[in-house]
Amino acid sequence: MTFTAIRNALQAGIYTVINPFVRLLIKLGFTPNAVTLTGLLLNIGVAVIFIVGGEEGNRGDLRYVGWGGALILFAGLFDMLDGQVARLGNMKSEYGAFFDSVLDRYSELFTFLGICYYLVAHHYLLGSLFAFIALIGSMMVSYTRARAEGLGVECKGGLMQRPERVVLMGVSALACGVSSAWLGGDYKLFVPGVPFHVFETMSILTLPITVLAVLSNITAVSRILQARRALEQKAAAQSDTSKLVATIILLMSALLAGQAVAATPHQGQPMLTFPVPSGVPNQLFYLQRDPNTNTVIYQLNVNRAGQPDEDEPVKVFWIRYAEQGEHKDLNFIQRKFAYGLTAKKIGADKYTLKFAAYDKVPFTLMKWNADNAFHVFATVANRQIVLNRVYLRIEGGTFWVPNVRYIELKGWNAATRQPVVERLAV
Repeated sequence: MTFTAIRNALQAGIYTVINPFVRLLIKLGFTPNAVTLTGLLLNIGVAVIFIVGGEEGNRGDLRYVGWGGALILFAGLFDMLDGQVARLGNMKSEYGAFFDSVLDRYSELFTFLGICYYLVAHHYLLGSLFAFIALIGSMMVSYTRARAEGLGVECKGGLMQRPERVVLMGVSALACGVSSAWLGGDYKLFVPGVPFHVFETMSILTLPITVLAVLSNITAVSRILQARRALEQKAAAQSDTSKLVATIILLMSALLAGQAVAATPHQGQPMLTFPVPSGVPNQLFYLQRDPNTNTVIYQLNVNRAGQPDEDEPVKVFWIRYAEQGEHKDLNFIQRKFAYGLTAKKIGADKYTLKFAAYDKVPFTLMKWNADNAFHVFATVANRQIVLNRVYLRIEGGTFWVPNVRYIELKGWNAATRQPVVERLAV
């Protein structure tokens, strides 16, 4: 199991535990922004505890460190709560995501401010140096992702994302404060022949911070390399954009025209024999087109509860039959300009879907009363079709301007439950 899979499983388990509390906050009228602001105030409290400890405590008094660590963990809980309040309370917004991201940076800066002040005040100079380096790495981990996404590419992953940083700092500071009650705040471990101590009680905090300093900067560098690869792929893909635009325009003009034609065989070049996809769980419909049998699958994307993922209810990918049936994600151009879908929730278990190539022809994802399962519906010639297959017939032409004869929609009449085929003329 990969680190990402383990991380996602732990996160899902934590959400299961905190969701009842999240629903209580929603009933009490808390908004996601209010929860985010509460987290910021708690992290300011973390800085205050460490600063007071630096001014009023002595080098061997690590109680402030322990209390600071406990508050770091408690404040970190609100980093998870605000997102869940937004999701479960259906209060997601672009400004809310921006507000959360900015205040998270402030929260982390205040936490490092307190820790660095404490270490400098009590002359832990090497530890304070690594704390500053950890601060640099933490900010760069966040900045590299934000800058890459601003350029239109994803840049996630790494060992030291914000949740890991919060847990590492909080647990180590709490353990340092608690351990001082048994070891003593001034405990030092010497090794014969070594002129300086190799461990002291404060090392319970400073050693994890050193690890954080190293891994956060490694994560930032890995994201830089990841962004470079993604941007190079994007640049290469964009060079082929014009080749796809002509096909997209012809395809979508057929959908816009909405003119049904009789489903009679066309006298022209022979049609390919297309395979019927099988063994794909939660398949909604599939798309096939000349000149090969490679097939685009549109699959219901469900969460752990078996419900559609509100952020991405439909997953789109290739089954490349011409390449031994390999499953492959769409590339950037295909996802953004051709076969990709965007979804917007418009009601309980109901989403409007729009093809990336043309957003004026909506489809609807919802449950069909015939089987109480999710399907995609399209309206053609005043009939609502439960979509099963989309076929794009191409006869000759060029790569730049293919001769698209028709678009065929196949499925069931939603009212009569009878099989139906509609061809849209180009």
